[in-house]
Amino acid sequence: MAAVGHIERFNPALLSLRDRLEAGELGEVFQVATRRQGPFPNRITDVGVVKDLATHDIDLTSWVTGQDYLSVSARTISRSGRAYEDMVAVVGQLERSAVANHLVNWLSPLKERSTIVTGDLGCFVADTLTADLTFYSNGAGHTEWEALSAFRGVSEGALIRYAILKREPLQVEHERFRDAVLGLPADIVPLDHGLRTVAVSVAVLRSAHEGVTVHLSDHHRLETQKAH
Repeated sequence: MAAVGHIERFNPALLSLRDRLEAGELGEVFQVATRRQGPFPNRITDVGVVKDLATHDIDLTSWVTGQDYLSVSARTISRSGRAYEDMVAVVGQLERSAVANHLVNWLSPLKERSTIVTGDLGCFVADTLTADLTFYSNGAGHTEWEALSAFRGVSEGALIRYAILKREPLQVEHERFRDAVLGLPADIVPLDHGLRTVAVSVAVLRSAHEGVTVHLSDHHRLETQKAH
């Protein structure tokens, strides 16, 4: 029995967010924007932020939306004196026309873990540090302010902060794996999903290194040719 340790799939805020997206509470998804930043972790010595941190955002984006990445464009910098990147900015195109934006770094004194999903009916904001999920709905009210009334966009509506049962994600992840080993029903992360995330992260690094947009179908074909 094997599984991939994508711990964000067991975060209460993201579990609730995924359920609500599947129920159509946001309508069509337009954008997923994530921010994952904080101080440098001394435990990391063999990779940069893309493979250590951005992989969480890549996986959770595909998981909550049910959409794979079609292409990625990225830029990285290194300021800590290490051989690997310590900051990355990624723009991705998802299957059903949604776009993804990821800002990830080890250079900030502010520790932040945020996922914002915007769609037809408003936006969800998940804080995965506190496991809080908030919904900002699009308003339907009329404004008499002439300068704003001519703008065909959205307006502020109701704000809902959901009450969520908060269990420690790592404990839940281990429990699910235990159940799978015992032959019980369990929702674990399959190996092919982990492979998909690695493929996207390698495409991100390639895009940053070559300064080009990398299409995942082309990237997979190139990697397969190299393997043979």
